[in-house]
Amino acid sequence: MKRRTPLRSHRSLGARLFVSHFLVALVAAFTLLTALYLIAPMIFGRLMSGMMGADGGMMGTDGGMMRPSDMEGMMGLVGRAFGLTLLYSLLVAGAVAAVIAAASSLFVSRRIVEPLRNMMAATRRIAAGRYGERVPVGEPDELGALSESFNSMAASLEEAEKKRLELIGDVSHELRTPLSTLQGYMEGLMEGVVEPSEETWALLYGEAERMRRIVDDLGRLSHAEPGQLDLEITVLSPAEAVGIAVERMAPLFDEKGVELENAAPENLPPVSADGDRVVQVLTNLLGNALRHTPAGNRVAVEAEPRENAVVFWVKDTGAGIPAGDLPHVFERFYRAEKSRSRSEARGGSGLGLAISRALIEAMGGRIRAESPGPGKGARFSFSLPLADR
Repeated sequence: MKRRTPLRSHRSLGARLFVSHFLVALVAAFTLLTALYLIAPMIFGRLMSGMMGADGGMMGTDGGMMRPSDMEGMMGLVGRAFGLTLLYSLLVAGAVAAVIAAASSLFVSRRIVEPLRNMMAATRRIAAGRYGERVPVGEPDELGALSESFNSMAASLEEAEKKRLELIGDVSHELRTPLSTLQGYMEGLMEGVVEPSEETWALLYGEAERMRRIVDDLGRLSHAEPGQLDLEITVLSPAEAVGIAVERMAPLFDEKGVELENAAPENLPPVSADGDRVVQVLTNLLGNALRHTPAGNRVAVEAEPRENAVVFWVKDTGAGIPAGDLPHVFERFYRAEKSRSRSEARGGSGLGLAISRALIEAMGGRIRAESPGPGKGARFSFSLPLADR
């Protein structure tokens, strides 16, 4: 695979500007000298011929050698001719050199200004909401690096806008069902079609509780994803965090008839993490496993040391995850089981795994999901860095 040469290995923009200005000055000087070399003799010869013809040549008035007074006059003519020659030659040569230098400078400046103009135009279009704009990457210098950075920024903005629209659509979709249920039952109660009973009030309370969970999880996610959480990083015992999460979830597992096993060793090395957040992640993963594991099956929590980290595992023998869904399980509101409704008992908000990923990454770890396939269970793992000793 061919590796791309870093921009810094090429000539920098400063060096290119120096070389271009130096070449412009060199071209101007060469043009000036060439013009002087070609033009000066012609101008000097014509001036001398004219002056000598007007004054009778270099011989004296009597046909003999020039007298001192004639010599002084002749030197004056030569000096005046030389001065005029230098003046005319510099004017012509300077004009030619200025034209060539201006053309060279215009060529160089256009190569520098054109990418900036493209970037300014693209910036205005992005500010107007056209996030698909990109600028061409030209020479491998600072302007090229700036163009690449601009394109990366535009891609990030486009992705953020896409996620924002998806989130709005997902939230509206998730809230539509409980709101419709609440509205329908309230209308039935007001019209006397539905009789008030404990089951009715329990159903209404469950739908309201579902909306509250969605709103609370959205609030947690909005702080977790941009890295705005106030984490209290301390030295944490992995076995202690696992024990708290298992104890907290044990009653729900007993109620459903699913076995919950704590298989984390007690002698694991301490990690550097926020204890409350780690327990929250384990609770989310256990709740997810409980929802997808039928009664009579088993869920286990394990942990083991690795290089510079401790890896936690939540394994179940439940419904499993199709291979095509594995890359998406940590996305907001994603459901591998499309037919499953969140309004079912203990239905999640669809944000627990997304929150877990954001929390783990904020603490410097990684989280992943694995499954042999549908009906073969699943296992979620995350790593946390070891504490400094």
